[in-house]
Amino acid sequence: MKRPHLPRDHAKGVLHDITWTAGPVVLVIAIIVALVYWLVDPAPPKTITMSAGQPDSSFYVISQEYAKLLARNGITLKVLPSDGSVQNLERLLDPKQHVDLALVQGGIATREEASKLMSLGSVSYVPLVVFYRGKGLTLLSQLEGKRIAIGREGSGTRTLSLKLLEANGIYPGGDTKLLPTDGLQAATQLVSNEADAVFLSGDSATRGLMLRLLRVPGISVMDFNEALAYTRLFPYLDDIELPPGVLDLGRRIPPESVHLISPTVELVARPTLHPALSDLLIEAAQEVHGTAGLLQRAGQFPSPVAHEFPISEDASRYYRSGKSFLYRTLPFWLANIADRALVLLLPVAVLIFPALRLVPALYRWRVRSRIYRYYGALIAVERGAMRVTSEEERRALLVELDYIEESLDTIRLPLAHADALYVLREHVSFVRSRLTEASRRDKSMA
Repeated sequence: MKRPHLPRDHAKGVLHDITWTAGPVVLVIAIIVALVYWLVDPAPPKTITMSAGQPDSSFYVISQEYAKLLARNGITLKVLPSDGSVQNLERLLDPKQHVDLALVQGGIATREEASKLMSLGSVSYVPLVVFYRGKGLTLLSQLEGKRIAIGREGSGTRTLSLKLLEANGIYPGGDTKLLPTDGLQAATQLVSNEADAVFLSGDSATRGLMLRLLRVPGISVMDFNEALAYTRLFPYLDDIELPPGVLDLGRRIPPESVHLISPTVELVARPTLHPALSDLLIEAAQEVHGTAGLLQRAGQFPSPVAHEFPISEDASRYYRSGKSFLYRTLPFWLANIADRALVLLLPVAVLIFPALRLVPALYRWRVRSRIYRYYGALIAVERGAMRVTSEEERRALLVELDYIEESLDTIRLPLAHADALYVLREHVSFVRSRLTEASRRDKSMA
């Protein structure tokens, strides 16, 4: 069937009605969607800041590796030097410091401090290795009254050492002299008999330095026979083993297995870290820390095992199921846009379905309101006809009725609502017939 031709002005009227009816609804929905898009699930920042360590430390080198890997996805990682884990933790807890994440050694934070942050996983061991003058020591309590180098002020090694010594009844200010040295300086003091024991951890416990100390006659490494007990008393500690010959296979150094206790380094972030960045950081950590090492197997780190800081929900999801389909198949920036769009589906659906029912009703009301407004004038004419007392008044009402009828020719209505216009015309004719009939009746009576 051939489509009927619509006059130009009629088509314009329909478009005008649709625009002014659906337009405000669409605009409100668009504004709400935009607000949800940017406020509920904002885009990840292009730049984040990480507190690392001293410029020559492993923490700093690792942070620089993270920066290179994040740069592949357009994210800039600013690396701030620090004194180590203690300052890193302080920066994360201080809202005035613009730091998003940091590497923090276990055993540094209190329970309250740990609850304010979240972990993206453990990334490495930092075993505590105790060297001492003599042989046969297996308990830290046996160091009471001696000179012990426990690390510089503010270092993670010193903080952990103090906790372990206090658990063994050794406190600062007592008979035991606690020296604020670490690394090569502490090792030199031990060799020169200026210290009776040294606590080495992290960067200070390098393979080369441990070999040098074990080759010195009269210096031994402490075998923690109570390592398992330490892990029960201090949940952030792990019991690890230094295998025979791992430092020097040819000379079989150490000659026997050595039990050590070790906290882990955790990649700690503020709870405000964007979920998309959490995935990128864990992916970077897998590349940086996933290889085999002196004390770890390949793929052992990063690990979602909670030690001191609670594992974030986003990190748990990543370790459980990996990257989402979008991030596996699309570039990071495009996957992020698509992922955020999916978040909006539910609220948008909640808005659109009621709106879809509301728009037709508003459209119908808008179209028919053009008809309804004429009924007020028509009723006024009809009521006037009931009170008319002269032919002149009747003619005035007929003139007003003619004006109403002429005005109907200017109404633009969609064809679906044209029946209302014809009904109105019938009502106009009805009122006109009443006026005409009354006029004839008055003339016949005269």
